[in-house]
Amino acid sequence: MKASGGASVKLRISEIFHSIQGESTRAGLPTVFVRLTGCPLRCVWCDTEYAFSGGKSTSLSEILDRVAGFGCRTVCVTGGEPLAQAACLALLRTLCDSGYDVSLETSGAIDLASIDERVSKIMDIKAPGSGEAGKNLWENLRCLGARDEIKFVLDSEQDYLWAKEVLNSHKLSAICPILFSPVQGRLDPAQLAEWILRDSLPVRFQLQLHKLLWGSERGK
Repeated sequence: MKASGGASVKLRISEIFHSIQGESTRAGLPTVFVRLTGCPLRCVWCDTEYAFSGGKSTSLSEILDRVAGFGCRTVCVTGGEPLAQAACLALLRTLCDSGYDVSLETSGAIDLASIDERVSKIMDIKAPGSGEAGKNLWENLRCLGARDEIKFVLDSEQDYLWAKEVLNSHKLSAICPILFSPVQGRLDPAQLAEWILRDSLPVRFQLQLHKLLWGSERGK
């Protein structure tokens, strides 16, 4: 399906690739990833710094054609921070109109109110260890529902205790599924799992499945 005005709408794209979803409750699903360039945050443990700049200006029509070429109906729009590009909203809407099952991975630092309601929003809440906790836009919690997810990426016990307090004070588990992940190489996954079990937290523990399969290989 072609988007109306798709030739004139352009986004800067770092990469489009077909892989296994490594995070969220969709982990394990074959997925087409559309990675947009640019991010206003600089998390100290970021694993996609290459998406901060560069990329290629690409029309919406070309993006849709490349996505269609993989023959996969599950699409994840990611970054960087995809919402840093205003045209991301048109991309999400057009993917939904084209019949794709669409998710958005976002830092939570940009307003989510205008996102098409058909999109599943996977929103980070940045813990202090990221260096960007001050960028959390707490008003975004009002934009989330049962089909969305909140993700905490944690690199220490201090991060874990902070996340536990946020989980409880905002009653996050009543909003949507909650994901706790360790920063690879900075927090022992087994230790995080033990804390979650000890405290009986209503969260889902997750590892980055794609890194277990392919390490840090780009486009995977």
